[in-house]
Amino acid sequence: MSDLTSTAIDAELMARALRLAERGLYTTAPNPRVGCVLSRDGRVIGEGWHQRAGEPHAEINALAAASEPVTGCTAYVTLEPCSHYGRTPPCCDALIAAGVSRVWMAMEDPNPEVAGRGIERLKAAGIEVGCGLLESEARALNPGFIKRMLLQRPYVRCKLAMSVDGRTAMASGESQWITGPDARSDVQRLRARSSAVITGVGSILADDSALTLRENELTIADAQAACDKPPLRVVLDSGLQTPLASRVLQDGAPTLLVCAQGVDESRLAEARECTEVIELPAVDGRVCLATVLDELARRECNEVLLEAGATLAGAALEADLIDELVVYMAPLIMGSNARPLLWLPLDTMAQKRGLEIVDVRAVGKDWRITALPERTVGARGN
Repeated sequence: MSDLTSTAIDAELMARALRLAERGLYTTAPNPRVGCVLSRDGRVIGEGWHQRAGEPHAEINALAAASEPVTGCTAYVTLEPCSHYGRTPPCCDALIAAGVSRVWMAMEDPNPEVAGRGIERLKAAGIEVGCGLLESEARALNPGFIKRMLLQRPYVRCKLAMSVDGRTAMASGESQWITGPDARSDVQRLRARSSAVITGVGSILADDSALTLRENELTIADAQAACDKPPLRVVLDSGLQTPLASRVLQDGAPTLLVCAQGVDESRLAEARECTEVIELPAVDGRVCLATVLDELARRECNEVLLEAGATLAGAALEADLIDELVVYMAPLIMGSNARPLLWLPLDTMAQKRGLEIVDVRAVGKDWRITALPERTVGARGN
């Protein structure tokens, strides 16, 4: 859908804009991560990225940082410039007023309030426009924003840890510290980029999980900024069994308890003195995870990290609610009495679930496998 022909220099400058966008990985939600580079004759004369929702967008920051007048220059933007008034004025108007002559964008904005209108406005002002340069890389940077705009659901990333023989806990439930410190830091970064972290009450009862961000384990340049905006912790607790003294309710970070409709009123009142509680319809006595995801989308959650036990993770996979699996494999053998990675009772090979493995890498002494589950027919996917 490009009206321009890209060159190697164009691709290089867009790649630079994507690296800038990535600097907002942990801080821009619910907005997308966006970078912008201004160039004249291949020289960078200004650049910027969107840092936080409510603050100037990437194009505005790049224009403000320009080292010379930008009239006649080319702008490389990782997402179509916005054309509407949100928390900030339209960026396409700023580019038009600045006098840029060409705009390369990596992808069209999936937000229905933009979705091609920025392109139309730029073209109407006589600006040459190209779209689709390094589009796959741009999409990979904002999977949650894209899915929420198109399907009104957040992108669900499920984190699991297992031994080499596919076990997650001993029969007694003992499970902590299967993986090493490098893998735990990696999980911290997954939490930090997420709008919400979902777990089940079983994990709270078994491990008293806190699901917090720990600045010293993040090992990123802007760790404090990420910790200043922790993800919403969501506990699926159909019967409202979470002890009020649980760590997840004690540290002041935002927490949402989700229970089934019809729980004991006195227990509900006690829980609401500690944190936010919502009641949702139940299916077979359990809160429906799909309904929870709909609620999180309404709260503008882009990416959601599912950190749960085998039962909830298996149910989510069976219901086609997981977009991405991140499995950490520790160099351990835990034996046949230990618990499996997922509670997913399959009896025949015909029932097996396929995965597309997109990345395998060492993380300290452990391995991290990233995979995309195959969708069943009719599933509500990306």
